[in-house]
Amino acid sequence: TAENVPDVQVSPRRDRRSPWRRFSRWLSSRLPKGLYARSLIIIIAPMVLLQSVLAFVFMERHWETVTQRLSKAVTADIAALIEIIENYPQDPDYNEITRIARDRLGLNISVLPPDPFPPAAEKPFFTLLDDTLRTQITQQIGRPFWIDTVGDSNILEIRTRLEKPEEKVLRIFVRRNQAYASNSHIFLVWMVGTSLFLLLIAILFLRNQI
Repeated sequence: TAENVPDVQVSPRRDRRSPWRRFSRWLSSRLPKGLYARSLIIIIAPMVLLQSVLAFVFMERHWETVTQRLSKAVTADIAALIEIIENYPQDPDYNEITRIARDRLGLNISVLPPDPFPPAAEKPFFTLLDDTLRTQITQQIGRPFWIDTVGDSNILEIRTRLEKPEEKVLRIFVRRNQAYASNSHIFLVWMVGTSLFLLLIAILFLRNQI
């Protein structure tokens, strides 16, 4: 009989897609409804995504790799000069080694008395060059050093200790573009400028059609 049938509590089936549906409804409520605005999003969104990926790959791979190779080459030249000064002291006034460094390596060097290094210079906002150059000097030279990558925008100053003679200080001035990929911003300027120009053409075309 109906009185003997136990009451069964039937729980409603949980919709596993409810969070996704809520997110879809929220996103749909925020997106524009007009055809013109949606067409602009279809054009602009892939362009922005493509630029973001290209900029990340360029900055992370090309820019960092080129800067590392340039800094490594400059540090190798400095290490070679240190070896020549310490092991071949036939030039007491350092005139010949200074000429070779200037004419063959593009480095302006001078040997200073054994004075202490200047106070530590402030680190630049973009530390890629500073960190890379410090790493290369530590690995290849392995002596106390001081660098300034902030003072003159086009010139880097590097100072390092000489073991002989009398623990003097070797000061090197090097052009920034010898140790740093300084013209990489041209790629970004061309990429952004071209994209803005193409987007402007697309917006004008859509405006006339829609």
